[in-house]
Amino acid sequence: MALRYLRPKRTFVSIINILSLLGVLLGVMVLIVVISVMSGFEQMLQDKVMGFTAHITLTNYGIVREPDTLVAAAREDAEVLGASPFIAGPVLVDFAGRISTPFIRGIDPEQDATVTDLGKYVTKGEFLLVGEGAVVGDRYAERNGIQVGDRLTVFSPRNVEQMKAVQGGGELAQKSAYFPSELVVTGIFSTGMFDYDSNFVLVSLETAGSFYNLEDGVHGIALKVREPLRAAEVQKRLNEKLDPPLRAYTWMDLNHQLFSAIAVERHVMFFLLLFIVLVAAFGLTSTLITITVQKSREIGLMKALGATDGQILGVFLAHGLVVGLVGSALGLASGLALLEYRNEVSQGLARGLGIEIFPYEIYHFASIPAVVDPRDLWIICTTAVVICVAAAFFPAWSASRLQPAQSLRYE
Repeated sequence: MALRYLRPKRTFVSIINILSLLGVLLGVMVLIVVISVMSGFEQMLQDKVMGFTAHITLTNYGIVREPDTLVAAAREDAEVLGASPFIAGPVLVDFAGRISTPFIRGIDPEQDATVTDLGKYVTKGEFLLVGEGAVVGDRYAERNGIQVGDRLTVFSPRNVEQMKAVQGGGELAQKSAYFPSELVVTGIFSTGMFDYDSNFVLVSLETAGSFYNLEDGVHGIALKVREPLRAAEVQKRLNEKLDPPLRAYTWMDLNHQLFSAIAVERHVMFFLLLFIVLVAAFGLTSTLITITVQKSREIGLMKALGATDGQILGVFLAHGLVVGLVGSALGLASGLALLEYRNEVSQGLARGLGIEIFPYEIYHFASIPAVVDPRDLWIICTTAVVICVAAAFFPAWSASRLQPAQSLRYE
């Protein structure tokens, strides 16, 4: 009987039925596309973050002494695949009259290769960090007009100490002089992460150490683990062995705000787009209320012939269930098809409307990322079906409460 009420009969009720079905279809389709694209965006960011930074960082936010001992101790953990000391901090750079304040990151290329994939991000020149060699981010290079082979003048904290000594006065101070360091740009890298590409300059560990007068010290130890998503387990074991203030921090700890913001956006988008399904559910409710009024005589006749309240209730709930199931199934198929051809659709919009959905200049994505999670598909489709059944409950309950005598009084 529920299927009979769903058949198109060129009436206003049938039009509302179709619109309700289309509303559920569009809501499920848009939810699947948006949530999958945002999941892909999050996964892409994770890959880029873990390609530039370590899975776990050992640091005391000061000077870490005896780094070789810490590296050897960290590698004793079976889950640690690589370890590399690093030095990181701000410097002042002068190039062609332009003053900038990037972050210097000093690494040992051989050891760092066991932790990150920095070498694969070089787009110009080569990944050569020997002596004065430096590799800079493409956004930083573009902003300051830097090319491979250019020389950068660097004022480091060591120079600040020298300037303070000169200002202190004295005969020796008056005869002394301080000289900034120079770096030669050997390569330009591009990770696709704005913060990294616009703020970082990579140099050798020795060069960075001379900038900060660290001698045999470093700022931290970078670690790579077997399972990045389970880095917290390794972090816990390491912290049990480390002496405070030296602690282990995972990549999730150091990028907590970024990934928390993405997670919040995914949840907000889910609830906002769910309103499309809710609008369709209101249409379904109005349809069933209209059917209840129009079919009151048939309902009364069925109850007079022995139909129970539960059977009448079931007919109208089945109506909502069918709309939810069919709309969710069509929305699922449409959403997966749109995800499969998302790049072609994006290119078509760009040509037809001049709209760039994912501009390469901003996101550095050659294509729109997407990750289809079966769990997300199940939640979206199940939620849509539940909303449709819930929307059908009030009209179904009203229909089941009709009295045969009142329905057939004037028949």
